[in-house]
Amino acid sequence: MTRALLSIGSNLGDRYAHLNAAVEALGGTVARVSPVYETPPWGDAEQPAYLNAAVLVIDAAADSRSWLTRARDLEQAAGRVRDPARRFGPRTLDVDVIAVWRDGEPVLSDDPELTLPHPRAHLRAFVLQPWLDLDSGAVLPGHGPVAELLVSPELATDAKALTPLRDLRLKSQE
Repeated sequence: MTRALLSIGSNLGDRYAHLNAAVEALGGTVARVSPVYETPPWGDAEQPAYLNAAVLVIDAAADSRSWLTRARDLEQAAGRVRDPARRFGPRTLDVDVIAVWRDGEPVLSDDPELTLPHPRAHLRAFVLQPWLDLDSGAVLPGHGPVAELLVSPELATDAKALTPLRDLRLKSQE
């Protein structure tokens, strides 16, 4: 049994529709979806605000590579275009594989194409807060409890800048 935490975000076009389409395309693998947050852009301030959420997915046949393939397929379906000059630039849909567990144990990988857990997740309040909403006891492998990471000096300011949009619910939350 493989479980994965995916972070989804959008700041171009119909942001809410892009998130909903991603969740719908994940279909029966979706176990839980976090509330939606509006977040300031990270890494490149010259762009619109994002909508972000976290999705917990489960699939007995999947491995970590298949989650990466699904993430890229979702981005492609949303018309994402990667701009090498703007690594953290705007996007119709961004899907990151944050962590994967196989039979309850974290999958660790230092492969440059799929590093697990995600190498910058511990620095991103827009990933950690939605995850914490899904699991109050969440632990980021190698970094510790998500609740503690969010109140660290490195993230406290970013965490305060997240705006929960409780009236926006992704389809699987209904």
